[in-house]
Amino acid sequence: EPLESVKRTIESKKAVLVDVREKSEWDEGHIAGAIFLPLSELKKGGDALVDRLPKDAILYTHCRSGVRSLTAGKILAERGYVDVRPLRPGYEELLEAGFKKAEE
Repeated sequence: EPLESVKRTIESKKAVLVDVREKSEWDEGHIAGAIFLPLSELKKGGDALVDRLPKDAILYTHCRSGVRSLTAGKILAERGYVDVRPLRPGYEELLEAGFKKAEE
């Protein structure tokens, strides 16, 4: 899926971006509006984290290079999320495609 389409879908509130990188990576910079759900926590079965995700929206997972994104996507699908779309482009590519970096 082209990143421009992903961006439009998120902006229209039909989808959310889920950042599955680790805390140190998140703290160095993340996309505005992304939900922080590190893969390490997801693997532990942290239901409190998963409960933050909407069941009725498209979930785009992203990491640095696409590998963790794919793993997270499989875990979320196993937990009943119907429309999970792991992104191959990572954080830097999202920024280059026009996604805004959080100001925090």
